[in-house]
Amino acid sequence: MKLSPHLSFDGSCQEAFSFYENLLGGEIITMLTYGESPMSSSVDPDWYEKIIHATLVLPDGVLSGADVPPGEYDSPRGFQILYQPETPDDSRRVFNALADGGKVVMPIQETFWSPCYGALVDRFKVPWEISCESER
Repeated sequence: MKLSPHLSFDGSCQEAFSFYENLLGGEIITMLTYGESPMSSSVDPDWYEKIIHATLVLPDGVLSGADVPPGEYDSPRGFQILYQPETPDDSRRVFNALADGGKVVMPIQETFWSPCYGALVDRFKVPWEISCESER
């Protein structure tokens, strides 16, 4: 069995997934717009360019996502995406990039469980935890 997060966005899915692809070293394999979908006739034309389904394949997992139609979006809460880089340097690099324009919840630092851990909400309103995998 595999678990794969599916993220909801308020219209910024394409921008977010392009950013995540560059930052995390993955590859977007699906970026389907509402206008390209069989649902296009039931969607406001202003929404045609928004994403109905995106898939980002990462070295160790998959992220999926979509733009939620206006009035249906709620900011994520009650979970975080846990990303575990192999080194403290990579942890800091990813944390700093995700934190740019977002909100730091816990600055990246050494903890009793990780040599480099931090928590944040990125500019796309996605909550993240960055926790280095290397041993202390």
